[in-house]
Amino acid sequence: MTYLVYGALGSGSVPVEAALTLIGAPYRVEEIVTYASEAERARMAPHNPMRQVPVLVTPEGETITESAAILLWLTERHPEAGLAPPPGDPRRGQFLRWMTFIPAEIYSMYWVRDVPSRLVGEDEEAQTQIRRRTKDRIAACWGVMEGQTDPGRFVLGDQLTVLDLYMAVVSRWRPLRKRFHEVAPRLGRVARRVDALPELQDLWAERFPFEGDYADPA
Repeated sequence: MTYLVYGALGSGSVPVEAALTLIGAPYRVEEIVTYASEAERARMAPHNPMRQVPVLVTPEGETITESAAILLWLTERHPEAGLAPPPGDPRRGQFLRWMTFIPAEIYSMYWVRDVPSRLVGEDEEAQTQIRRRTKDRIAACWGVMEGQTDPGRFVLGDQLTVLDLYMAVVSRWRPLRKRFHEVAPRLGRVARRVDALPELQDLWAERFPFEGDYADPA
């Protein structure tokens, strides 16, 4: 009863892989680096018509796309792992709020900024403007989340949830952790706790090494 994850190094599949690791469910990853080339995106098309990762194939053969949907589904499939407040829990509303906020307001920006020619063609000045404005928009959104949450050890208090995994990975992307810590210092402390979880050290080292541009500033 093994899960299959279509994913890529440093991508949105990493929080899914982290959740499966903490759950203790067997899974394997098929690497399709959709951010690398049109050929890789074409390889992804049979599994996801949006031609992007992550995709989860359940042991029963069901295909689920969209990182937030996968993470939420996994918490329902494996409630024993305690990676989400259950229905009726007073934290549930804020959990769902931020699990939706990250993909809607932040993750979605990367489709634009990673390949700005999708919207403005080969106009280099317009591409530069898109990269600058999306970088500022992403930072502003992290600032909104910072101002609307009251983190403890983790975003929702003392319980680790998939929200923490999601934030820890997405905050590694541009404008990178330095800017993230500037606009969201309390969330930044949470992210560092997630980075340091002993259960995930092997996964981070293999799937999203925290080095080079992605190294967390001291």
